[in-house]
Amino acid sequence: MHATVDSALDPRTDALAGEWITLREAAERLGIKINRTKQLLSERRLLAVRREGGLMVPAAFIKDGQVIKGLSGTLTLLSDAGFDDVETLRWLFTPDDTLPGTPVDALSENRGTEVRRRAQAMAF
Repeated sequence: MHATVDSALDPRTDALAGEWITLREAAERLGIKINRTKQLLSERRLLAVRREGGLMVPAAFIKDGQVIKGLSGTLTLLSDAGFDDVETLRWLFTPDDTLPGTPVDALSENRGTEVRRRAQAMAF
């Protein structure tokens, strides 16, 4: 599983992500079993970090019963660029005037091409 264990989630990043949900809540919102949710984490299609003693997922990653489109590819690009999970969260939830909004907002609004373009640019 790619959940952050070593890196502490700093208060600033924690606050950027807004609402957090447990893996069980994520499974319920996705309409799947918790084991499948853990599989999504291991496949890097979803990201969770240790928070308050357990793995938690930013609620913004799930919309209308599905993982937001483009999240998986963006997670892969950022990982390939050397970002750890906390850095990835910080990048996804930090406002970018050129998008506008945050990368996670853009993904949620089906504007993933621009997000991936920026993530790819950082990988090189």
